[in-house]
Amino acid sequence: MTKTFYRVEQGIARIVLNRPERRNALDQELLTGLRDALRESASDVNVRVVLVTGAGKDFCSGMDLRVFADDAVGDLGRFQAEARNMAGVLLDMRRHPRPIVAAVQGRALGGGCGIATAADMVLATDSAQFGYPEIAIGFVPAIVMALLRRSVSEKRAFELITSGEAISARAALEFGMINRVFSAETFEREVEAFVANLAAKSVSALTMSKELFYRTDMMQFAAAAEAGAGVNALARTTEDFKRGVEKFFKKS
Repeated sequence: MTKTFYRVEQGIARIVLNRPERRNALDQELLTGLRDALRESASDVNVRVVLVTGAGKDFCSGMDLRVFADDAVGDLGRFQAEARNMAGVLLDMRRHPRPIVAAVQGRALGGGCGIATAADMVLATDSAQFGYPEIAIGFVPAIVMALLRRSVSEKRAFELITSGEAISARAALEFGMINRVFSAETFEREVEAFVANLAAKSVSALTMSKELFYRTDMMQFAAAAEAGAGVNALARTTEDFKRGVEKFFKKS
């Protein structure tokens, strides 16, 4: 069975984590399939938005612990290669030219919570759960830590990684981990409306906005303002901007 489904419809690239019998737990095959789908969508000029979901009741329960158990006496070199594959997923998502939306129902734990955190926006059902339970087995949510610290306050991030406790969607919204919470009954409809609205926006403006947003992460204010001035000028040369201005004046 294919562990990652991928298709494009009306400008929306849909990536589905597809191991419902294992709560979409991550193994190297699924991670590689996810990276392949991210690369394909990044190079497809028809893609405006990427939507990542999980098959079945859960988004993703984290790394497959059966793999960890089988590899308990493996070599450090292989462990490093496998860890870099997970880190590569998060980097691919951050460097992707289009907005990535994670739609979370059920559990998003460990590496699954990491994938949600790496998305540009997160939508969740009111019954969803988020957390990093790695510490309970003597492990560390090390790869996602840099992203988590950019998403929530330092104190909240430290609490999440050291307590190992799962939190509700409402708490995740309060923490700043996610963007919207919807009822389970309307979730699918709300998600479709959200991504369709995003896909209707100017693709050039979306692409430049995302690139600039993350490029200024480590910049001082003056450098960030200068980078913004460059993108401002470049945006004015695009066909999308010219059409947008024409449309504005036709309305007024």
